[in-house]
This record gives sequence, C-alpha cells and structure tokens, in this order.
Amino acid sequence: MPSQPQPTKAGIVVDESSGERQIPESVRPDGTKRKAIKIRPGYRPPEDVEVYKNRTAETFRTRGSGPVPGAEGLKNDKADQSSAANKNAKRREARKKAKAVGDNDDAAASTSEKASGAAQPQVEAVDEVAEKEKKVRNLKKKLRQAKDLKDKKDTGESLLPEQIAKVIKMNELIRELDALGFDAEGEPKASEAATTATEGSS
Repeated sequence: MPSQPQPTKAGIVVDESSGERQIPESVRPDGTKRKAIKIRPGYRPPEDVEVYKNRTAETFRTRGSGPVPGAEGLKNDKADQSSAANKNAKRREARKKAKAVGDNDDAAASTSEKASGAAQPQVEAVDEVAEKEKKVRNLKKKLRQAKDLKDKKDTGESLLPEQIAKVIKMNELIRELDALGFDAEGEPKASEAATTATEGSS
C-alpha cells in the first residue's frame, strides 16, 4: 500500500500519480463531505510561506540567553554598577565640598567688605542714582504721552477713558518730577543743574 504523502501546513497534498496539488476531501462534524479542492500550480498559501528570519535581529533577540562572542570582559556587571554608583557618590561629595568652600569664600569676602566699609555704600549710591534716572525717564515718557493726548483732546478728537485718565494724572506727574528735581518739561531745575555741574567738575 502506497504511503500517504504528508500534507503541508495548509493541508495541501501532492497527488503522486498526476502531480496535481489539492486539499483532499474531508468529513465535516455534521457528517457531510467536503469536496477535494484543486490548487493551481505555483500558488503558495500564506500558511506555507516561510517566515523571513533576519540573522542580525535573531541574534539581537537571543543575546541575553547565551554567551555573546567578545563579551568575556563583561562578566562582572554588578561590579560595574557599583563602580558607577561610587562615581556618582564621589561627584556628590565633590559638589558638597566645593559648595562649602564657596560659602566660606563668600563669608570671607563679606567680612573683608565690612572691614573696609567703603565698598558697600559706593555700590548702593550707584544703584540709587540709576534708580532715580530710570524713574525720571519713565515719568518723562508718561508726561509726554499725557501732553500728546491733551493736544488731541484740544483739537476735538474723542479719547478713550484710559486716555482721559492719563490726561488727568498730568499734574501728578509734574509734582513727582518736581520732587525729583526736574521741571514740568522734564529738564533738571537750575539749582539741580548747578549741583550736577559742580559734581561733574570735582
């Protein structure tokens, strides 16, 4: 008796006498018969197509399961991890020491400034002058805008409520400039100009 040929994964059998490929007839669970299905030459069903295996990807997937060539020097992973932890600890300690030294330097610098006594007031005086100049510039700008808006109002243009508020504040701006030693035009007063001229010459 001739041996039955082995079916493929899809169940295709090659008939030895004719060489045709077919899925043989079979019996369904309810007892009815399925007819044999002929498969045309050259067709390969998806079940029979071999999966492409990329060697590189395959070795990448299996690299943890076996020895990797050239990796004999990496046997003590735990030692490497602990050395990395030691490096981080050393870095932290170095930062702490540097910070402590920096704090000591700051403390030493502040005590030397206290001893000299002259360095601190000079810096504050420069800051006060800069603050005063900044405030004067700001007040001049606001006053100029308020005057422009007043001119618009005098020519008959309608103003927004915010613009009207700026015009109303014009006298207040002039008072602030006066307190800082400037006239209504934003120019230094005559006495202020004389003191600045004497300061500049000395």
